[in-house]
Amino acid sequence: MNKILIVEDDINAGVLLCDNLVNEGFQTSLVKDGFEGWKKFSDENFDLCILDIMLPKLDGVSLAKKIRKIEKDTPIIFLSARNLDYDKIEGFEAGCDDYVTKPFNIKELILRIHAILRRNKNNKCEDINEFQVSHTNFKYLDRLLTIGDSENKLSTKEADVIKILFENQNEIISRSYILETVWGKDDYYASQCLDVYLTKVRRYLSSDEAILIQNIHGFGYKLIVKEE
Repeated sequence: MNKILIVEDDINAGVLLCDNLVNEGFQTSLVKDGFEGWKKFSDENFDLCILDIMLPKLDGVSLAKKIRKIEKDTPIIFLSARNLDYDKIEGFEAGCDDYVTKPFNIKELILRIHAILRRNKNNKCEDINEFQVSHTNFKYLDRLLTIGDSENKLSTKEADVIKILFENQNEIISRSYILETVWGKDDYYASQCLDVYLTKVRRYLSSDEAILIQNIHGFGYKLIVKEE
């Protein structure tokens, strides 16, 4: 059971979030200010932290920086009513893995939590550089995609996008995660580039009828691999 630290000064919102996460199978610990959050994190082990930014005693950004000094791998999600690009950039520079603006859809937040925890688990495993998916062979380091008798030499970013999809087949991947991983930012330019590369990747993979990239409206994508 994954254990999540929630630091939220709005107790009603925090309790509601805890209830939804517990129903999803998580173990939660709720505290109401940044100082208490730091003490809780220092005393216990957590698989993920959800931090409000506007916190008493110690704000969420400062708390995240303190956490990152002693623990580089524990995922952090910021919850904030601030939705300007500057605020999001500050959050990611502080070490967060995702930035969710209020009000948010609890189901989307839960999907993001699952995606981040899955990604964190994959990162701790040995990095896989060759994939065999249905009739498709993908060699990441060689940037080579082979489907049947057809070989495609990929660009670096095409290979990066395909690697993320293949690592998370049949799982939902957020658009923001792909952007932050491949381009290092989630902005208009990177988003336009991703659309172009996804079109290319879809064209490559269309030769394998067992593979489909599905759009998950408002969130991201899922690489569906059909059983034969």
